[in-house]
Amino acid sequence: MSRIAETMNALKQKRTKALVPFLTAGDPDLATTEALIHVLVESGADIIELGIPFSDPMADGPTIQLASERALAAGTTLKGVLELVARVRRRTNVPIVLMGYYNPVLCYGTTAFAADAAAAGVDGVLLVDLPPEEAQELQPHLRRNGLDLITLLAPTTPPERMRALAGAAEGYLYYVSMTGVTGSQQVNPAAIADAVRDIQAHCQVPVAVGFGITTPVDAKAVAGFADAVVVGSALVNIIAAAGRSPELLNEVRAFMTALSEGVRTAE
Repeated sequence: MSRIAETMNALKQKRTKALVPFLTAGDPDLATTEALIHVLVESGADIIELGIPFSDPMADGPTIQLASERALAAGTTLKGVLELVARVRRRTNVPIVLMGYYNPVLCYGTTAFAADAAAAGVDGVLLVDLPPEEAQELQPHLRRNGLDLITLLAPTTPPERMRALAGAAEGYLYYVSMTGVTGSQQVNPAAIADAVRDIQAHCQVPVAVGFGITTPVDAKAVAGFADAVVVGSALVNIIAAAGRSPELLNEVRAFMTALSEGVRTAE
């Protein structure tokens, strides 16, 4: 059983939900990202989504676009991100999902990427611009190495396609709570609860909800019906504001602790 499945099953047994923070690898540098990952785990993260910085992150709003720019300016590469994961693995068993765009993976080489990601300790891959119809370029290599290819669904996904993608999902399914880019709006939990429950009825893996979840109140509300809650831009904003300040880790710890409390107390 994969680390993702083990984690989600353990949470289900405890009748609680997963908290999944996202941060861009290399923002402001890889050493800080490494320290941040350990703080996230200590503060209640169940799965880490680690962004691969890319020059044209078209699904992301200004917050994560700027994080990618800072990471690239600091010299972050996909190889460097995999080396970071390998270092993190020496201290934690938390599932790690690489999230990003297909271009860096294609340039790295799909066969080599799958093998190197698995060797580093990656558990899953979520590529925003790789449609299922094109996934055969990568998915067989991931499967041979025990990695999940995480599926995205949007509010605009037609019902027939939703059922097909939900039925074939691996690891967990990521439901984008709204149209538009990351960080552009705040989630409306009441407006998406029925859609998430419909997806869950057709899905063999947990359903995570992301985009627009910025506060512990949001996280608690979404955890009331979703299996996992993804928080990205709000966390990246804290990192952007603090930079390399000595207070960065404490600020992230406080925010994550509050998010975790919201998720754990959801009904």
